[in-house]
Amino acid sequence: MSKIVPKLIDDLKSMIDLAISNAINAGELPKISEKVDFNVEIPADHQNGDFASNVAMVNAKKLKMPPIEIANAICKNLKLNNKMIDQFKIAGPGFINFFLSKHFFSSVMNEILELKEAYGHSNFGKGQKVMVEFVSANPTGPMHMGNARGGALGDCLASILDAAGYNVKREFYINDAGNQIDKFAMSLEIRYLQLFGGEEKYPLPEDSYHGEDIKDLAKEFMAINGNSYLNVDSEIRKKALIDFALPKNINKMKSDLEKYKIKFDRWFHEIDLHNDGEINETIQILKDNNMTYYLDGALWYKATKFGSEKDEVLIRQNGTPTYFAADIAYHRNKFVKRGFDICIDIWGADHHGHVARMKGAMEAIGLDGNKLDIILMQLVKLVKDGKVVRMSKRTGKTIQLADLLDEVSVDAARFLFNMREASSQMDFDLDLAVKEDAQNPVYYVQYAHARICSILKTLKKENIIPKICSDKEVFLLNSTEEIDLIRHLSLYTTEIINTAKSYDPAKIIRYVITLATLFHKFYNFCRVKCDNEDLMYARINLCLCVKIVICNILNMLKISIPESM
Repeated sequence: MSKIVPKLIDDLKSMIDLAISNAINAGELPKISEKVDFNVEIPADHQNGDFASNVAMVNAKKLKMPPIEIANAICKNLKLNNKMIDQFKIAGPGFINFFLSKHFFSSVMNEILELKEAYGHSNFGKGQKVMVEFVSANPTGPMHMGNARGGALGDCLASILDAAGYNVKREFYINDAGNQIDKFAMSLEIRYLQLFGGEEKYPLPEDSYHGEDIKDLAKEFMAINGNSYLNVDSEIRKKALIDFALPKNINKMKSDLEKYKIKFDRWFHEIDLHNDGEINETIQILKDNNMTYYLDGALWYKATKFGSEKDEVLIRQNGTPTYFAADIAYHRNKFVKRGFDICIDIWGADHHGHVARMKGAMEAIGLDGNKLDIILMQLVKLVKDGKVVRMSKRTGKTIQLADLLDEVSVDAARFLFNMREASSQMDFDLDLAVKEDAQNPVYYVQYAHARICSILKTLKKENIIPKICSDKEVFLLNSTEEIDLIRHLSLYTTEIINTAKSYDPAKIIRYVITLATLFHKFYNFCRVKCDNEDLMYARINLCLCVKIVICNILNMLKISIPESM
């Protein structure tokens, strides 16, 4: 587990606490009964220090003193007892800024070289059980571009949470019950009958599925079964069609997602909630909690008690549970039956109205709605030659996940889909995704790794092999390019934790792009093989550190790591 930066922040807080206590005892700060709260953070501009504390600002009201006077009193009593901090200064209206020593930079490099693939990992999540449910595409048709973005987002987020110390599971929820399956069966049945009687005799209703995939499934079914289901009862025919088509669609989803490097820990079937009685159990809990009532022959849930604009039907007049009832039961299954501490759902932005309803429903069945976190993902547009692409070249219909993976590499798709926050609409540039130059962000990062591999291979040919460097040798890394690179490497664990807190993999994407940029800058300004042998070995170790962190990130994102390009 990486520990240098978190431990240093804790040490700085302890030093400031002790300085405040000493200042109070010396009469330089007033005695107060309340605890003094403050942060120690990493500022965006390192010209103002490597760490900064707002202690004087946030406690001015509590101490009834101007921030600058509080800062002076603290600094007067502040004793540095950590060799990684070189000095401190007061800046602006009262910020206390701390500057790193050379020991910090050598310690960071030593830690990376020691931990290797474990560098960046932490126990921030304390092993809490987290489920990330994502994609969960309707099994009645092929996956679309929204599923492509959601797949990349959910899978990468799960990996980041795992690195942050959570016990993470990935899940796909298959809606294989309810109205959409009835509609699927009806659409398949009509397409099958049309193969024998034509479209005029068996017209397809407006509210059915009109995709070419339905026709294809009906033809495949006929090729196997011929007309043996032509003159049977409609329910028998529909069941046979569903039993044939649904597993085919689900298997196609699994194969497409595996090609996309996504493997779920579980594919959860909605039908199991019906068969196992969990929907009835959940509805009974709502009844027992006085959260339901009957109206016009249907059972309703009092959603308005939890801020919804209207109440929701749980059981229709015909006695069948609604999708919402099944959804409540499914989330209860996650929390109660399987004991997840946090459940994260990734939904399309068109489900925004469902967020408060579902969180409220958790409260209604006696659970904590705050433990259900929902990420709403905005639409994505495919762009080629500056124009929006709406149709697949292969099918002439809407772009599907499989179409995308025919056009661009899995690496490019997974990387580019995570460059923007889920809440931002994005254009996916097909031209950019296939470029093999520095304009393509994933290529740019991969090239940084390949460049390091090339340096090491060239040196090896000259019998120059990396070796452990002393602090004295590492202290020779003192150019701006070298210091900026090591400082950025030191922030990796913190960036993983911040990403886990915000559920935003774009932070890690930005981090690794900046790392690649700093390395390329270092490469251009600092010759690795130089006349000073001690400096050369220190620079070789710095290259190894960058290589390790790039590998860790790309492995976490399931993106390939080429050694030559």
